[in-house]
Amino acid sequence: MAENTAAAVASAEELPKAQNPTLQFIRKFLRRKTAVIGLLFIIFILIIAVIGPSITPYDPNAYDYSAILAGPSAAHIWGTDEFGRDVFSRIVAGTQLSLGTALTASVIGTVVGVVLGLIAGFFGGLVDSFIMRVCDVMFAFPGILLAIAVVAIIGPGITNVMIGVAVFTVPSFARIIRGAVLEVRGELYVEVAESIGCSPMRTMFVHIFPGTMQALIVNFTMNVGGAILSASSLSFLGFGASVTQAEWGAILSQGRNYLATAPHLVLFPGLVIFLTVLAFNLFGDGLRDTLDPKLN
Repeated sequence: MAENTAAAVASAEELPKAQNPTLQFIRKFLRRKTAVIGLLFIIFILIIAVIGPSITPYDPNAYDYSAILAGPSAAHIWGTDEFGRDVFSRIVAGTQLSLGTALTASVIGTVVGVVLGLIAGFFGGLVDSFIMRVCDVMFAFPGILLAIAVVAIIGPGITNVMIGVAVFTVPSFARIIRGAVLEVRGELYVEVAESIGCSPMRTMFVHIFPGTMQALIVNFTMNVGGAILSASSLSFLGFGASVTQAEWGAILSQGRNYLATAPHLVLFPGLVIFLTVLAFNLFGDGLRDTLDPKLN
């Protein structure tokens, strides 16, 4: 009897211990080097957005007519624009406005899309058909074209750019969340919640919504990069920030007039936009690959 007990204890000690899900996720994520690089760049650019206006070497809006269209040098590492303003200072200071616009638009589009997706997936029937057909109509237009149409109707400006970018992000979130809801809808714990009398609102947001978080996080991360590109494009076309504001798209728009004589006015803001969008996409790809059980 004692021998059997000792053998059982020994066998139990040899069994692999359950790993902490958080540590397991971190280990899997760290194996994806490009995603880690994207995350580090995102952290860096967020820090710049917070402290950028206070660390710029020059006033972003200070004119210096003695250094008009000067190329990169020790005094101005990224050169100056047509008014002698330091390009590096303007890009660093504009990080806050550019990221703030994209993140705000993404949050608005996410909230509206999540609510619509939950309603469509939970109630089904005519409600589902109506919401999905509206999303199909919105999907028929390219995202940037839809945003331009919205901003053209309500007028230019940063606030309206946020609304325009948010509008074309709604259908993608609605469709993704609806699909996730349909997967979770038939789970036993959802049926139990309904059987004990939980209201539809409580069932949707307390019991079903947490099951959609994986799809939501991945889609939100990848959407931020597209929102940055769209917001910068609208400012480039003259629908967003004014020429006096330090915003990446507006800086790029001003620089196109001097492409032949001062290419640095286009090179540096374009490079910053490219790297930021790439970082969010790499990070989003890494999250998707890490969270996808089929790939693990």
